[in-house]
Amino acid sequence: MELDKITEKARRRYDDACGTAHGLDIVGERWALLVMRELMFGPRRFGDLRASLPGLSANVLTQRLEGLEAQGVLRRRRLPPPASVQVYELTEWGQEAEAIVKVLGAWAARSPRHDPTLPLSPVSLMLSFRTLFDPASAGGVDLTLGFELGDETFTAWVRDGAFGNDRGLSGRPDAVLSGAPEPIAAIVYGDVDPATLIEAGALRIAGDLEAVRGFAGCFALPPKAGVA
Repeated sequence: MELDKITEKARRRYDDACGTAHGLDIVGERWALLVMRELMFGPRRFGDLRASLPGLSANVLTQRLEGLEAQGVLRRRRLPPPASVQVYELTEWGQEAEAIVKVLGAWAARSPRHDPTLPLSPVSLMLSFRTLFDPASAGGVDLTLGFELGDETFTAWVRDGAFGNDRGLSGRPDAVLSGAPEPIAAIVYGDVDPATLIEAGALRIAGDLEAVRGFAGCFALPPKAGVA
């Protein structure tokens, strides 16, 4: 058993001075980068991370959190009363990995084998907006949408040709979408009309339906890569 642990530890290091190799030493373990993705919008509890990554066991999640903490990517802290719960959050350096997640996601979306119908976490959906916003399509658009995705809420806005979003509901949104991430992704990336999903009971929208349609027009999937 001890030999297995030593062998596994040795296998996980590339022993290569290249920054890419060292980056994989840090985040190359299965699930590590997705754990970081789920922390991009702020601190989360252990149970929140489990819920957002249902294929990840508690044991492996514990290992990944400990490993990323040891590398300085994230830290643990306890929220003050009345919450008094332990949360995990990215360090300032760890937060810089958002750029990596976005570039990797946009690159992988070009794969002919990418299946956009697979489950999507709320954070994944919100990061996809940051990744795939198309300023050229947002000229003259000025709107704010709220999102109620299970226990999680977000606000997103398009203004002056720029996009932003954050955790929590704030301001006076033109519309609030309530439901799972998948039907919202179908509106934004699959050209599905929101009225169709409302009629099917897959989504609830309170507010201006035209604002939702206008929001969807501000994003574009990258073209698929050719297959040799």
